[in-house]
Amino acid sequence: MPLADSDRRLVEAELGRDPTRAEAALFENLWSEHCAYRSSRPLLSAFTTDSEDVVVGPGDDAAVVSVPGAADADGDDLYLTFGVESHNHPSYVDPYDGAATGVGGIVRDTLSMGAYPIALADSLYFGALDREHSRYLLDGVVEGISDYGNAIGVPTVTGSTQFHEDYEGNPLVNVACVGLLNEDRLVTAAAKEPGNKLVLVGNATGRDGLGGASFASEDLAEDAETEDRPAVQVGDPYTEKLLIEANEALLDEALVAAARDLGAAGLGGASSEMVAQGDLGARIDLADVHQREPNMNALEILLAESQERMCYEVEPGDVERVQEIADRFDLGCSVIGEVTDGNYVCEFEGDVVVDAPAQFLADGAPMNDLERVEPTEPETDLPDVTLDAALDAVLSSPNTASKRWVYRQYDHEVGNRTLRRPGGDGALLALHEVSEAPPASDRANGDSGETGGSETAVALSAGANPNWTDADPYEGAYATAVENATNLAAVGAEPLAAVDCLNGG
Repeated sequence: MPLADSDRRLVEAELGRDPTRAEAALFENLWSEHCAYRSSRPLLSAFTTDSEDVVVGPGDDAAVVSVPGAADADGDDLYLTFGVESHNHPSYVDPYDGAATGVGGIVRDTLSMGAYPIALADSLYFGALDREHSRYLLDGVVEGISDYGNAIGVPTVTGSTQFHEDYEGNPLVNVACVGLLNEDRLVTAAAKEPGNKLVLVGNATGRDGLGGASFASEDLAEDAETEDRPAVQVGDPYTEKLLIEANEALLDEALVAAARDLGAAGLGGASSEMVAQGDLGARIDLADVHQREPNMNALEILLAESQERMCYEVEPGDVERVQEIADRFDLGCSVIGEVTDGNYVCEFEGDVVVDAPAQFLADGAPMNDLERVEPTEPETDLPDVTLDAALDAVLSSPNTASKRWVYRQYDHEVGNRTLRRPGGDGALLALHEVSEAPPASDRANGDSGETGGSETAVALSAGANPNWTDADPYEGAYATAVENATNLAAVGAEPLAAVDCLNGG
């Protein structure tokens, strides 16, 4: 999807010249609907995002909330991160890799905040189950989530799977992750100090996923499954697991000043957004990025969405130690540039290929002022059937049937925190590993250690019924919020916060 003429004129006016090929591609991706939320951001601003429990709200890789009354072994307050993202287009083109890399991306969003991932949830929506293509997508998506989540050792504890004919041409694959941290480990994406180094840790960069952010913002064509395959990333869960543990080691030694995972728009997206959030700039040498394919050009290095990579801001004196930890976990590590007071600048083989204000790159996309139309009142259709026939129709529907076939493919107990298995109203997780026995004094008072010695557990619910919002968008969304809240109440929890992943046409 090339940069729109109106957007190109804005870019030319800001730069005072024609953009380079790399700049045009970078703006195209960062100003896409997928990255800039050009249509939805004005609507999302209507949500209430502040409370006494919200530590980090919208705008970073994941939300962070404090857990009332919960503390770690040292008495520090415990925080939870919540994030959810969709991988819809990639999962249509390649259901296995599309879904698997959706898991990997939301887990790295969790790492970016300084948290350790403790649980996954998925909300999956497909076309009618009696269609062969819907069953093909379902099988591939579930296998992708299962293989990736199980391999990295993060349990998938709740979710939903629904079928509706309108999803036949574009399934929705939403994956959420919950992470755990304390106050001292909290990291954000905002770059902190000019002179600090930008360090890339993880897999080597290849040509996979090129233009993924732009692709995710387009309408799917009939030949998407073949023509758009290069835009789908390929995941490596075993490297992701190493990255999870390396991230913990870096945080243990307070080596991370800021962090961002490489997802949409690759290195260009992650690094420009980091410095933009800190009102700073950067100077990056793309030739210093560790690569796994020969003869990669500047645009490919800048925008490839190769998976399992993190960008860290590191103080100069800590770079050697970061490299040592990366080497210990057999991860690639490159010092690719530094934070500056100026523009966001990228060089390649002696040429400047990008030179633009970071804030304009990350936040300069104009919002879409969409026409608003009141939804029509749906016609009431009450078929004249017997009670027995109605009951049979409801119970035989795939949306009513047990989803055991789906969730039994997921490891929902790895990590030793799961207190309630999938299949009920909501998941329940211990804040501490269940194996951590409570002190003798607590056992004497009746604490068996079922929540790991803590009186507080975390409940999680995810999902929606597309038939509700299809019939009435407002009432359907209202009912969705109520259902998830009552799912939490059913396991004895009080709702603390919500995240959404709204997928519009």
